[in-house]
Amino acid sequence: MKIDLKNPKMEASRDGYGRGLVKVGTKNKKVVALCCDLTESTRVDGFKKRFPSRYIEAGIQEQNMAGLSAGMASTGKIPYMSSYAVFSPGRNWDQIRVSICYSNLNVKIQGAHAGINVGPDGATHQALEDISIMRVLPNITVIVPADSNEGEKATIAAARIKGPVYLRFSRSKTPVITEAKTPFKVGRAEIYKTGKDISIIACGSMVYESLVAAEKLKRDGINATVVNCHTIKPIDEKTIVEVAKKTGAVVSAEEHQVNGGLGSAVSEVLSKKHPTPQEFVGIQDTFGESGKPDELMKKYHVTSDDIVKAAKKVVKRKKGK
Repeated sequence: MKIDLKNPKMEASRDGYGRGLVKVGTKNKKVVALCCDLTESTRVDGFKKRFPSRYIEAGIQEQNMAGLSAGMASTGKIPYMSSYAVFSPGRNWDQIRVSICYSNLNVKIQGAHAGINVGPDGATHQALEDISIMRVLPNITVIVPADSNEGEKATIAAARIKGPVYLRFSRSKTPVITEAKTPFKVGRAEIYKTGKDISIIACGSMVYESLVAAEKLKRDGINATVVNCHTIKPIDEKTIVEVAKKTGAVVSAEEHQVNGGLGSAVSEVLSKKHPTPQEFVGIQDTFGESGKPDELMKKYHVTSDDIVKAAKKVVKRKKGK
């Protein structure tokens, strides 16, 4: 797979959700869409225009949207419910837990506008905890697409999964690093680059940052493996252990709190299967703020340069220095 790191196409991963939702709706008449007065922002507007009789406007009532979705799923429908991640699953976590996950209902949950790159909307709208609160729930699959193409694939794949699925998407445009033929399978991490010195395991927008970091590390004589771990749950234990054994050092990278997210999931695997030195790149137990996405990425230390620093640190730990 050839990836243009210098001049990549830019598109928000939520755009892939919109395309994928129309495709699954075209293929399967059981698919319905629900939203909380945010169809344009969540990219549900395409489905609404194409299938108006299968669109339900829930209003600004995320808890009720979850209840409606659970009810429709219990009758054989496949609901895709959409809102900003701070509201769904943030505001309706109890309804998702009891009404959807406890009954293992076939509901697909879109959390849009996740991560620090939400930008000027500020801390109240920057979901930085959603991976953690969703992966802890039984029965659910949690997917964080690396870009818009993978977002489309994940949305389509969710329809084939029997049970609840959480799909996490960005607001801002991020580099498109995959294409139609790029491998994607729920539950399987993909290795985008191989190296012997350090393994960088990332999800979402941080996959691109990790690839850029790998190029910077190469100039300093450090060869990195880069893994796109788009499925947080069920996580690909086999690949994580394999790359950890190969390199002996790991950096996890996510646009999410370091507590409870991808990094925690990776460390849980390694602590059980193959204890390995690990550094965590992500939001360090703090809320965000308003600002331009690139400025916030730098301030909150979730850039390729931060991955480089973490990689050099853990390589020294590996060598006992």
